[in-house]
Amino acid sequence: MKTIYTLLILIYSMVVNITALFSLKARQWVKGRRGWKEKVSSFDRQESKVLWIHCASLGEFEQGRPLIEKICGEMRGWKIVLTFFSPSGYEIRKEYPHADLIMYLPADTPFNANYFLNRIRRDMVFIVKYEFWYNFLNQLKRRKIPTYLVSGIFRPTQYFFRWYGRYATRMFSVFTHMFVQEEASKLLLKSIGYANCTVTGDTRFDRVSQIATAAKDIPLIEKFRGSEKLFVAGSSWEQDEEIITAYINDYPGRMKWIFAPHEINTAHLERIEKHLRVPSARYSSYREDDNESRVMIIDNIGMLSSGYKYASIAAVGGGFGKGIHNILEPACWGIPVMFGPNCGKFREAEELISRGGASLFTDFITFAAVVDKYLSDQQELKRAGDVCASYVIENKGATDKVFDYVFPL
Repeated sequence: MKTIYTLLILIYSMVVNITALFSLKARQWVKGRRGWKEKVSSFDRQESKVLWIHCASLGEFEQGRPLIEKICGEMRGWKIVLTFFSPSGYEIRKEYPHADLIMYLPADTPFNANYFLNRIRRDMVFIVKYEFWYNFLNQLKRRKIPTYLVSGIFRPTQYFFRWYGRYATRMFSVFTHMFVQEEASKLLLKSIGYANCTVTGDTRFDRVSQIATAAKDIPLIEKFRGSEKLFVAGSSWEQDEEIITAYINDYPGRMKWIFAPHEINTAHLERIEKHLRVPSARYSSYREDDNESRVMIIDNIGMLSSGYKYASIAAVGGGFGKGIHNILEPACWGIPVMFGPNCGKFREAEELISRGGASLFTDFITFAAVVDKYLSDQQELKRAGDVCASYVIENKGATDKVFDYVFPL
């Protein structure tokens, strides 16, 4: 089985190399891994202990970030090695100041895993949410290195819990302890014989609270909003945008609108502008004396999380694709959140819907019904926003629970 797995990894790497000829993300994946041996060999741990933290992409990094920064602040004498699988994490956080070495995770072959672990000589490993690379985990087990899963979440549909995936559960024996988000995940692990598990919650609640506390003012957005209500469509995709722009075109005067698209490139920005029949401006070219624009399009990275604080209502994209983006970022500001139908894998979405803080839309009619409800009933708008704010506050604290377990007094 190990040989077949490694062969599949090699085939996958070959396919990505071919795909890199016409795909930017694949090209970044390939280019970013060139020279990884030299990079890891030049890492100087000196006399420090080394903590290796692995995140699949940007979302998992933001999930693990509160723990990284707590360790940096309270545990002197540790060096941090941070690895990513996806370009969406590495390309944005490759200059992250709290890590001593940041790089792509090499392809999961026995040679690469052995070489990497020999060079960084790690003392402890954190893997965020889910990334189970067999050869790396096998090497960690052989070396008896303390390894922890942080903010893990499991579902019955995952192959670990099917008859054909039981062999893969051997990887779980690598983990010294797993910290999971919910009781259901703990019960699933128990059903296959894994008991070293604690329900600590999701560190994302701590992260969005940190972001809100440190949020910067954005005067241009405040000027654009003026005295009107503001709707922010964050991390939007084309299907989200088609529905929202149709509503804007039908009811342009009801409030101001901001789009912060998931992918910021010329074609995407122009597509949004093409859909609109009302005056709009990109953030980079917006003028303070512009009193005509009803829509602002954010054309930079990193502003969205602070921009939510100016919103009265928010929609989060991805719900018509693989899954919604982070709805906790707007929720922590105490505003109602909307999103498309593909949200079943996200516990916070289901819980906020059940509590009345979030709403689902599947088309123009359902979108309009939710927005009209909030605009016509100020009390309902406030109530839904308060539900979101309270939900975030109630679920904070996972970072401290993990830290206190791993680094007891």
